[in-house]
Amino acid sequence: MNRIALTQSDVRRADRRRRYVPVASTIAASLLTLLPVIVTSPIVPDFAFLTLIAWRLLRPEIWSATTALPLGLLNDLLAGHPLGQSMALWTIVFLAFDLLDSRVLFRDYWMDWFFATLAILFYVWSGWVIGRLMGSDTAFAVVAPQLIASVFAFPLVARVVLALDRWRLSR
Repeated sequence: MNRIALTQSDVRRADRRRRYVPVASTIAASLLTLLPVIVTSPIVPDFAFLTLIAWRLLRPEIWSATTALPLGLLNDLLAGHPLGQSMALWTIVFLAFDLLDSRVLFRDYWMDWFFATLAILFYVWSGWVIGRLMGSDTAFAVVAPQLIASVFAFPLVARVVLALDRWRLSR
């Protein structure tokens, strides 16, 4: 039998789910970097960044630009990036998406994928530039497979985020 009113514990559980599922899924995606995956060149996408932009494009109202700072710090510490790289780049992407939301009147799936592709291109290119500034002499062609894999992995990550969002908002 369906209930019209929820109990207090149901309301608290639903409230926790609405608040913490986006953050927990992004943290879980950051923890994926701790898995023992061995590759000789950078081909594995940064799933934390993909999850972050998928949440941001799906639900722009749940996070402000300042949310990217602590999540970026955690990603920097777990992934081994220079401290502040993800913090700065994720915040810049969030600010760009805020500007985009104020300019674009409507978005569909293809536009979200296009904007995500631009954000991924910026993120991978900026990581490569930061590496060059720190003394790496790696050519951009080495990180191009990661860029391509990230662009084609984004729709899959967006589907997972959409399923999590449906579960998050369910009763």
